[in-house]
Amino acid sequence: MKISLCRAAASLCVAAAFVVGAAAHAQTGAWQPAERITYLIGVAPGGTVDLYARGTKDQLEALKLVHGQTVLPENKVGAGGALALQALAQNAGNGHWLATFHTGAIAGAVTGLIKADVRQFPPVAMMVEETAVVAVRADSPIKTVADLVAALKADPAAQKIAVAPALGQNTHLAIAKPLKVAGVAIDKLTIAPFRSSGESVNALLGGHVDVVSATAPVVVPHVLAGKLRIVASAAPERGTGPLADVKTWREQGVAADYVSYNGVMLAPKATPEQQRFWEAALQRVAQSPEWIALVQKSGNRPIFRGRDESLKYFEAEWKATTDLANELGLAAK
Repeated sequence: MKISLCRAAASLCVAAAFVVGAAAHAQTGAWQPAERITYLIGVAPGGTVDLYARGTKDQLEALKLVHGQTVLPENKVGAGGALALQALAQNAGNGHWLATFHTGAIAGAVTGLIKADVRQFPPVAMMVEETAVVAVRADSPIKTVADLVAALKADPAAQKIAVAPALGQNTHLAIAKPLKVAGVAIDKLTIAPFRSSGESVNALLGGHVDVVSATAPVVVPHVLAGKLRIVASAAPERGTGPLADVKTWREQGVAADYVSYNGVMLAPKATPEQQRFWEAALQRVAQSPEWIALVQKSGNRPIFRGRDESLKYFEAEWKATTDLANELGLAAK
């Protein structure tokens, strides 16, 4: 009888422990992927947004952070990234859907290019600090900021300037801001938008445009090959690696800079548990030597800022971009 009572008590203890454990599991909200993960990339292949998204995908799988699920990158191109956001919005609350987060999305929304409220999509990580550069072909007579400014003051439409993925986004603002500070009539510039920085750089190489404003990773390989020359970096200070010898706008007498960030955001109404899962997984990615090497090789700076810091940045950048767009006459009416 005593043995039966003891066994019964033990069974009750086990059951109680199970209940307590289940309750604790529910409280911590240990969500994890249970099906294929779709990673939307709002630009065409070839640019830095695509490069980092695919690098993130590789590390999520290599480090076994997605619990045996696969990550499917999908380039959803169109309307300056709005098509990718629309697809993400259609999967509200589904933690199996991710998308690239980029400063350009804020610029696109503020200037009216993206017909979506990007503030609905929670950013869970910023992982790269990107530098935008201005480049020309190696045989161009433009060698310095002074040369570029002089040419554009003489005739603002004379130099065809390539940006991506559309007017009013980050690579456009990254050159428009310093040129305005330098006294150039930026409303008279000849701006040619391309779907990605990869395409805009190819247009420069092919002689279809004269100048490109693009993120550093797609420019640097062509500089190392002797085909292009970087005129200026929009970073506040000089970079490292292949950008160590590149002068900033400020170093060349123009008091302006522009920095972009790249990371990951989720669908609207993503739960706190889903956000915590992806924040932790992406932090692991950001710490991996392979990821750090990928970013550093491209000439940009690997960083990690979680969801709280990302949200604060998002809000601050929204205001700063709105002020800049109003100043440049690019804000949505």
